[in-house]
Order: sequence, then structure tokens, then C-alpha cells
Amino acid sequence: MGFWQDYGNRIKNMFVTIDWSYLFEFIVFAIVFYIVFKILKHNKAGIIIGLFTAVIVLFGLAFSMSKDIESQTLVLIVVTATVFVLLLFDTEIKRSLLGTGTKKHNRNENLTVHNIEYTIDEIIRAVQHMSKNDIGALIVLSNDNLPDGIVSSGTVINAEINAPMIEAVFYPKAPLHDGAMIIEGDKIHAAGCFLPLIENDGLPQEIGSRHRAALGVTKVAAVTAIVVSEETGIISIARNGEIKKRYASDADLKNVLSDYYWTDLTAEG
Repeated sequence: MGFWQDYGNRIKNMFVTIDWSYLFEFIVFAIVFYIVFKILKHNKAGIIIGLFTAVIVLFGLAFSMSKDIESQTLVLIVVTATVFVLLLFDTEIKRSLLGTGTKKHNRNENLTVHNIEYTIDEIIRAVQHMSKNDIGALIVLSNDNLPDGIVSSGTVINAEINAPMIEAVFYPKAPLHDGAMIIEGDKIHAAGCFLPLIENDGLPQEIGSRHRAALGVTKVAAVTAIVVSEETGIISIARNGEIKKRYASDADLKNVLSDYYWTDLTAEG
């Protein structure tokens, strides 16, 4: 038997003796590990990357050294770790999907990473400027989930979101300044809307009509409301019928707007 024939037989025997189920599991594991590692790296989760890699390596060594550990155990560990990461970075994953053109909310087809960040910055800029100038404002972040009649009580404008436009609506002499502004995705959907006022005699005396309206609308709908006090310029954030944050800072506004754009608008259903 010649050298090349002997070499060919060795190669043939190697493929014959391969457990193809193990090979398939290894390929699946490699793909999943790469995706999870990329998500963690993109979000600069260095500690979790280290822990995730260490766990995989340790169980990989245990798998290779012990015949009692079946391959299904390792697959289960990988899947569990993957589910944990997907839950932990749910918002960031949706952000990545939007960045590649995948849209979850049909009414906001123009939502992209760039214009969402721009929109968030413009809303914060307008709110902070109105706060400094004691201009009252009430902004409702809606996901097309407001009760019938609220939008129709105001004026539908469907305008692009930018700081000058928001401030123009709430300018004290503007015709729509007394009502609420409804934001849906990347549009100012309506302005001058009337909201249900919460009936609660136990509220502090400094809670005015705008705050009562914010509490009322967030009690009847799963929305978030941002209020600027006309008397004090204090910024408040209302949700679930409660003032969740009073004296809201730039960071607080950034967080609530990020939750709205990356969670509320990208929720299934």
C-alpha cells in the first residue's frame, strides 16, 4: 500500500469515526458564543465578558475530562447563559436591530439610532430651556395607547420633533400652550390636548393642574408624562399615576426617554 493510499485511508477513517452530533453542537455553540460575546463587547460589559468566558471554559474543561457529563449539559449551560444575557441587554439588542434597519413599531418607520438620539437630545434641550424660563409644559410619551378622545380634544399637527417646535407650542401666548403635547415616536402627534385630572385631595398643595393631569393620564394609560412647573420651573416625571421623579435632571430625562424609545416603542404587540 502506497503512502498516499495509506494517508487517504486515515483521512477517511477520521471522518467515519466522527460523532457528527458533537460536531453540530460545537458549531451551534461557537455561533451562540460569538453572538453573545459581540453583544457584551458592544455594551462594554467587561466583567460579564470575563465571567461568561470563565464559565464556558470551566465547563468545557469539565466536559472534556469527564465522561459522565453529557453534551446536553454543556448545551443547557450555554443556552441558560445566553438567555440571561439576552434578558440583561434586551434594550441594547433592540437598539442594534433598529440600527440595522429592523423596525418593531410600524407607525415609526423612520426610527433609527441616529434620529432617536437626536430626538432625545432635542426634547431634553427644550424641557431644560423651558424650566430655566419658568414656562409650563406637559409632554406625554405615547405608544398609540391613549384613551379615545384625548388626542381629538387637541389639534393634530404631526410635526417633526425639535427643541424650537416644542418651545413654540408651550410659549405662554401660543394658542395650544395650556394643553398637553402628545409625542408618538419621532413626531409631535398632537398639542393642546385635555387630560383627565386625578381626583386626590391628599396631594400636596403645590401640585397644580398640569401635575394632576399628568397623574390622571398615567393612571388611565401606560404612558409617561414630563411636566415643567410654570411657577417653579421644576421638572417632574409621572408614571402609573404617581410622580416618579421630582427635580428631574438631564440624566433622569435621558433615562426615561431612552426607556420610551428603546423599550415602549419596540415592545411586541
